[in-house]
Amino acid sequence: MAMQIIKIQDLVFTYENTSQAGEALRGVSLSIKQGEFVGLAGQTGSGKSTLVQLIAGLLPAPKGTICVAGLDPSQKEDFRALRRKVGMVFQYPEHQLFDETVLSDVSFGPRNLELSNPEKRAQRALMLVGLDPAIGERSPFALSGGQRRRVAIAGVLAMEPEILILDEPTAGLDPEGRNILLSVVERLHREGRTIILISHRMQELAPRVSRMVVLNEGQVLLDGTPEQVFSQQEKLGEASLAPPPVTALLQQLRAKGWPVRGDLFTVPQASEEIISAWRQRC
Repeated sequence: MAMQIIKIQDLVFTYENTSQAGEALRGVSLSIKQGEFVGLAGQTGSGKSTLVQLIAGLLPAPKGTICVAGLDPSQKEDFRALRRKVGMVFQYPEHQLFDETVLSDVSFGPRNLELSNPEKRAQRALMLVGLDPAIGERSPFALSGGQRRRVAIAGVLAMEPEILILDEPTAGLDPEGRNILLSVVERLHREGRTIILISHRMQELAPRVSRMVVLNEGQVLLDGTPEQVFSQQEKLGEASLAPPPVTALLQQLRAKGWPVRGDLFTVPQASEEIISAWRQRC
């Protein structure tokens, strides 16, 4: 049985004296097991970015308790160790690229943490995201947008974190770029990493994650498998979220009396369900 790698209890966080002033999290309790692939969804202002920044130790101490890989992110003495455990990929991470070559940029993190063999770590990380290590000699600013995004993710992976948090990693990418990047994330999960993926695109989360957590107004509104979450239309509506288009189609057919499930979310599943229902109607 997998151990709990993240445990959060009654978490409350309030922004003060900022443009975001107000209560961002209101009594959030959540546990994530080692090796889980969790999708985190919610509208802007729901608290999801605040939550993951607290997990990564990037915000001041909140009220409540939070334990990540046996460490307390709110304690300064745990922060350096936490950086080796948790990797955070922000929206548009390529904007943080700065060095002259890809290799020096990707190896910056492990070098800064004084980890052994930073360049070898960087080369492994480049391969993990599907890039030839030979690209390391090139300038990151000479690469395509999708390649720069993967280089930025490699910079996080070079520190070999146990937990990888990605905040809207496909924002701004074309469909091909999104698919390549999401396939990289799926492979990282298969290799044993705990993944938290933030996205407002339900069609990206549903086929990939094993569990979905929906935040609304700083609280956990829904927590379950994608099937369980998408079957609760009214609560999704409270969070101003829509199910994937395929799921929405099935739910519309179901409302018209078709004998179909309303919690499926892939095209093959939906096709089989609709064909079966059509045969029954005939």
